[in-house]
Amino acid sequence: MLHSSTLESSGRATPRRPVRAYLLAAEDGILKVMSKMGISAVSSYHGAQIFEALGLGDEVIQRSFPGTTSRIGGIGFREIAEDVLERHERAFSGEALERGGWYKYRRGSDYHANGPPVWRALHAVVQGGGREEYCAYSELVHSRTPTALRDLLEFAPDREPIDIERVESVDQVLRRFQTGAMSLGALSREAHEDVARAMNRIGGLANTGEGGEDPRRYAPDGDKRDANSAVKQVASGRFGVTPAYLAGAHQLEIKMAQGSKPGEGGQLPGHKVTPYIASLRHVIAGTPLISPPPHHDIYSIEDLAQLIYDLKTANPKAKIAVKLVASEGVGTIAAGVTKAYADTIQISGADGGTGASPLSSVKYAGAPWELGLAETQQTLVMNGLRGRVTLAVDGGLHTGRDVVMAAPLGADRFGFGTTALIAIGCKMARQCHDNTCPVGIATQAEDVRKKYFGTPEMLISFLTHVAEEVREILAELGYERLEHLMGHADLLRQIPSHENHRWRAVDLSKLITPAAGAPLHCVQDRNDRPGAPFDDHIIEELGSTLEDGTPFRSSYEIENTDRAVGGRISVCIAAVHGHAGLAPASASPYATRAASRWWKAWESTGAST
Repeated sequence: MLHSSTLESSGRATPRRPVRAYLLAAEDGILKVMSKMGISAVSSYHGAQIFEALGLGDEVIQRSFPGTTSRIGGIGFREIAEDVLERHERAFSGEALERGGWYKYRRGSDYHANGPPVWRALHAVVQGGGREEYCAYSELVHSRTPTALRDLLEFAPDREPIDIERVESVDQVLRRFQTGAMSLGALSREAHEDVARAMNRIGGLANTGEGGEDPRRYAPDGDKRDANSAVKQVASGRFGVTPAYLAGAHQLEIKMAQGSKPGEGGQLPGHKVTPYIASLRHVIAGTPLISPPPHHDIYSIEDLAQLIYDLKTANPKAKIAVKLVASEGVGTIAAGVTKAYADTIQISGADGGTGASPLSSVKYAGAPWELGLAETQQTLVMNGLRGRVTLAVDGGLHTGRDVVMAAPLGADRFGFGTTALIAIGCKMARQCHDNTCPVGIATQAEDVRKKYFGTPEMLISFLTHVAEEVREILAELGYERLEHLMGHADLLRQIPSHENHRWRAVDLSKLITPAAGAPLHCVQDRNDRPGAPFDDHIIEELGSTLEDGTPFRSSYEIENTDRAVGGRISVCIAAVHGHAGLAPASASPYATRAASRWWKAWESTGAST
């Protein structure tokens, strides 16, 4: 049906306006993709092939997209033609067309991994349910039509089953769990705090997301320290990062990827930036917040290595993680990140991501985590780097089976994002961007937040059931510990498909090819650069100044090999005194000789002071 604006005064339709509208929309879309991929000129975009194909067979690639990567194969022209003819038949058969369900769930339309049957089953688990309810939930997830690559895989056990009493404890499995990076701002403070409390109780890791955190949760004298998020995100251009924030972290995560939205930062509409959120992010209330693309000032692995060094200098107790998206070539990037002395690499898949993104950001961004994880594992093992770094994965994990599938592909840790929110009450209303969440989870509106009914115990209950399922599968496979499966991709095999299956041409052989080498999982606690930073020498001389503010003055020679000088001192001060810091002139260390040479050179140029 044509819009009335397309009609001329004579009543006849004209194609001019709809064609112009289409061209403007297409142009906006191209410009957005260029922007988030860091491409300035159309000539650079043309022929760049900055995408890969998922689920397209070789005949389609060779004819229509020559040179494009297609790692798993898939459908050909016959299946594409069948799709077109099926839609054509529905359109002209006189039947009512479907209302659609590609973005928002519609009964009888496209399948959604977290559709109402799934989240209702999960709610039944966390609201007093037991093993029977969890088994029903798990069966519902894994009896679906193949939706994720892991749905086409099954276990290929090479041992006899063992008694479950021989398998590692639930507590040991729980310590490998973490939550996705969901910011305070996207989530209400109540939901954000309960997620952190739950993960702290089970020994897992909660992630702040990129929105900063209330000092009451990490300050030494804070009254909400039980809700301190162990993992704190940081990168230039993000919001809420201060020395005290860095000091309160057990792990600092450099955000180089937006989960399922590679190249795009998190997005927070202005109406969710309340005075409280604005104070944490150091902005004006009502300001729409979107992080710039993650390559705005990290142009090389050397830049990233410097940021890793800066953060390790600032907080030597914290491990440093780098979040990468599961796209083609991530293995090469991960090798560079490991050599840059990161302790953890987070591989984020195409599922999940911020609930406040515009529609143009939700689909066709990112790749399945199975592909990114397998490539990263194989590359690190091949280069002898795997033992130095922890591999974490997230993006649509639902059950213990998902966890045990991820381990042979290389994962050491396992993240739950959307399912963690469902466990504390989320109903997948998809109103996050409107600030009208019906259960008070993804909102900042005071009246709506009162509807929140979640508790830390609900999330703990869900993750405990997941850990129990992990133990049951391990017992069936004949393994005592989850780490004994890690990297052993030969424990997985592709499920044979019938000729009438749409996925019959998908080939996952590259995915489950075992990596040649050892070790196959992380075997060291940290991946630190040799040597100590210059700040350690200064801190030794400072004595009690950092605690009581006793005046201190000294001078030091600093060479160009002494990097990030003062960073650790600043964070040490913040760890004790918070944002207020020390009184003025308490500590005044000077770098004399190098500074003198620089100053004389500066004066010789005729520059004014």
